[in-house]
Amino acid sequence: MSLKRRKIGPFEVSSIGFGCMSLSHAYNPPVSDEQADRVLNRALDLGCDFIDTAALYGFGHNETTLGKFISSRRGEFTLASKCGMTGVNGVRVIDGRPETIKATCDDSLQRLKTDVIDLYSLHRLDRKVPIEDSAGALADLVGAGKIRTIGLSEVSADTLRRAHAVHPVTAVQSEYSLWTRNTEVAVLEACREIGATLVAFSPVARGFLTGKLGAHSQFEGKDIRSAMPRFQGENWKQNLVLLGEFEDVAAEVGCTPAQLALAWLLHRAPHIVPIPGTKELDHLEENVGALEVSLTPEVMATLDALINPKTVVGPRYNAATQAEIDTEELPEAA
Repeated sequence: MSLKRRKIGPFEVSSIGFGCMSLSHAYNPPVSDEQADRVLNRALDLGCDFIDTAALYGFGHNETTLGKFISSRRGEFTLASKCGMTGVNGVRVIDGRPETIKATCDDSLQRLKTDVIDLYSLHRLDRKVPIEDSAGALADLVGAGKIRTIGLSEVSADTLRRAHAVHPVTAVQSEYSLWTRNTEVAVLEACREIGATLVAFSPVARGFLTGKLGAHSQFEGKDIRSAMPRFQGENWKQNLVLLGEFEDVAAEVGCTPAQLALAWLLHRAPHIVPIPGTKELDHLEENVGALEVSLTPEVMATLDALINPKTVVGPRYNAATQAEIDTEELPEAA
């Protein structure tokens, strides 16, 4: 399998993409315009040419930032964005109705300063709207020339196949890392069967697998991790125990823990493209460096045995957020 370049539908992209969420959403206040400019352009300079954003991130701010700082380099990257979950009057709303999807796309095109989005995904399944209707709206956008391919995010294999019957699905974006394996229940294989790519968000476990979060997991402001059970109390203390051996493996391989986590994903299957995000230039360069890390089957087996659903403590989301997720639950978490 290629560690440097991979396919997402008709596009050939860097095997490690760039997730833009943290520039303006979920992990404390947005970065300055100057820092966003530096990070985005450096990502392209490093050859990280799959750029992922969403209408939700910063309630439009993230897309506006991309439009401001890299629209002049539009021919250098494959652009992905998402609809179906946006900010309405300051509140996050899931809305997969066709008319909303189409209106959101028009708004995104304006913010991104582009005529077409390469991969446009339904951010969350709207349980009030048949997936066939939402997929049909995405298909209409393809027909109108506003998007090139369609995708889904955090969906089950059944939902994926139903959408794929309406229009070919190019990619499924879902959380996937050593400590979040839900896609392994069915979605990863379903993607392989239909020829879709699994775009893995939070591939370093929302920072956990970098080993840089510290011993107390005290997050500032509105950092979304403060509401995630794995980062709380006794769960956090028990999960921290896993890091020592993980860091030892990284040292033996000759890479950083973050690079080891990304390399594990790249070696897992050829139809996986991780999209780590960061606000910092040194972290960005570290992430891209994972493309040079080669793992033996023995190291892969060691990592699988060390960090997996049986060794990680706590669900990935609280009950309210989990109710919005369509991806299959692992048997241990059911």
